[in-house]
Amino acid sequence: MTSRNKKTAKKQQPNNRAIASNRQAFFNYEILERYEAGLSLTGTEIKSVRAGRADLREAYARPMDGELWLLNAHIAQYDPAGINNHDPRRPRKLLLHRDEIQRLTAEVAQKGLTVVALRLYIKNHVAKVELGLARGKRQYDKRRAIRDRELDLAARQSMRAAR
Repeated sequence: MTSRNKKTAKKQQPNNRAIASNRQAFFNYEILERYEAGLSLTGTEIKSVRAGRADLREAYARPMDGELWLLNAHIAQYDPAGINNHDPRRPRKLLLHRDEIQRLTAEVAQKGLTVVALRLYIKNHVAKVELGLARGKRQYDKRRAIRDRELDLAARQSMRAAR
């Protein structure tokens, strides 16, 4: 393989680097569909995201005026920016196709579903957020998930001990 082939093979691989994930969302919600959306960020926000200083624990998306906005996502202030910094919890515009926005808006309004942020990552030098169309789990579903996880852990431990 020549050096040129190595370079092209390297370029074709997607460059995904996870910054933050919302693990609590997988416990509290049943994820029905997933969407990838771009984020409209300021200069200090993208620098802070690249430094890994973001939190999606309480983040969700809401439609407003025909657009989708990410709310409650915390992107820490970028220290070297000084006075020109951003508000850490400001609403951020999500970049989706018009038909995706309309579909999500209709489903959230009709079925009582919500759109939660699952993951924030850098893909080919651009900040992206993975959204999930979600339905809230009931308390008994959460207890069942905990019980299943514990049974699975016990089974793996017994298999490991049997070796």
